[in-house]
Amino acid sequence: MFNIFKSKKVRYNLGWLGVDLHSHLIPGIDDGVERADTSVFFIQQLIDLGIIRFIMTPHVYDEVHPNTPESIHFAHLLLQKELTEQGLRDLSTYASAEYMMGDTFPALVESDNLIPFPGKYLLVEMPFMAEPLLLDQVLFLLSVKGYKPIMAHPERYVFYFNRPQAYHKLKEMGCLLQLNLLSPTGYYGKEVAKAAQYLIKNRLYDFAGTDLHHERHLEKLTKYAKSGQAFRDLGHLQLQNWELFGG
Repeated sequence: MFNIFKSKKVRYNLGWLGVDLHSHLIPGIDDGVERADTSVFFIQQLIDLGIIRFIMTPHVYDEVHPNTPESIHFAHLLLQKELTEQGLRDLSTYASAEYMMGDTFPALVESDNLIPFPGKYLLVEMPFMAEPLLLDQVLFLLSVKGYKPIMAHPERYVFYFNRPQAYHKLKEMGCLLQLNLLSPTGYYGKEVAKAAQYLIKNRLYDFAGTDLHHERHLEKLTKYAKSGQAFRDLGHLQLQNWELFGG
């Protein structure tokens, strides 16, 4: 099934990854893409790079991005309508979310008012500058409720830059880790790239995603993929993305 990933051609795109499990391509509901036609253009570019399935993850963050399952599903339906009109009716897209572990998050978990990935995986994030005080308790609550947390872009959290042991602790607390594909390129800065390389070297990542918001992301991502460096850095993640979310 995975022999295709050994071909030289696939190493120079994102066909080895196949599934993008973190993006902001549902239009008009967070800080990502604003228009459905722009979303479709970005999706077409990612298809050209080898992505065949999209798990779209708009922010859910207290009053900043107060999305709900209803608002996300409605916006996703509008995007699906645009995809159909542009000849992409059969494209596999799935609406989920990226949940900020803020003040209202425990109540959302308690109420099960969430949109997890298939298999009850849940993409979560923290504020970039400060670890939540009750992080261990929130992760425990998620496990009690049957969710499997995936920590988005751990390499970008400033408070972990000089504490690499914290990444190992996240794993011990039951968190899976997701890399932003642009992090190793230096797009977010040298410290983020350094943290990403530590996590890659120690095989701590479980998944990778684009976290695509806008055209600058797409341009840099395309260059990284076509250079072959993305495969050299992250090719070992190909089976995880496919086996859990490629069906």
